[in-house]
Amino acid sequence: MKYPANINEIASLQPDYLGFIFYEKSPRNFENTIPNIHKSIHKVGVFVNASLEEIEEKVSKHQLDFVQLHGDESPEFCHLLQQNKFKVIKAFSIDNQFNFNTLNNYNTYSDYFLFDTKGTNYGGNGITFDWSVLEKYHLDKPYFLSGGIGIENIDEVKSFLEKDYSKNCIAIDCNSKLEISPGLKSTEKTKQLINAFKE
Repeated sequence: MKYPANINEIASLQPDYLGFIFYEKSPRNFENTIPNIHKSIHKVGVFVNASLEEIEEKVSKHQLDFVQLHGDESPEFCHLLQQNKFKVIKAFSIDNQFNFNTLNNYNTYSDYFLFDTKGTNYGGNGITFDWSVLEKYHLDKPYFLSGGIGIENIDEVKSFLEKDYSKNCIAIDCNSKLEISPGLKSTEKTKQLINAFKE
C-alpha cells in the first residue's frame, strides 16, 4: 500500500494484513503516514537489507505489527529483531532448485516464512512459482504464499489449499495482480478476491 485514501478503501474490506514497503528502490516505497485503520488489520513493514536502526524507526513511527524481511538477512539478524520484540516474517525466493534445508537456520528466529517467486527483483515480480515444490517443505513453521496471485488464478490457489502439503499455509499475499499502478490497489479486484476466498 502507498496512498492514504487507497489504504482506507482497502482497509474497509477488512483484509487480515496490509503491507507497506520501506525500500527506496521500489516504486511502492512508502513515504506517507498510515491512516488510522481497524486494529484487527495487521500492519506489515517490508524491508530489504535494512539496518536495525531503520527498522526500529519505522516500527515506532508507524506502529507496525510485523517486520517482513525480503533481502539477504541472516538468521542472527532475525534473532536480533525478535530480541527487540519484533514479529518477523522472513521471505524466501523459490524456484524448482530451492534448497529447503536453508530454512532450518531461520526456523527458530522467524514467526512466519513467506515464499515468493525467484526473479530479478526482491519480490514484486508478479509471477507464480510451481507450488508443488512445497511438497519438499519439511518444517511446521506457518507460511505466507506469495507471487503473482490474483483473481485469474483463484481456482489454482483453492486447489493448492486442498493439498496436504499446503497445511502450513496461513495467508495468501497478493500485490501486483490487484494494482492499477505500483502501490495503488483496485478496490473492486481486491473485493472480488476477498469474497472468492470467503466463499
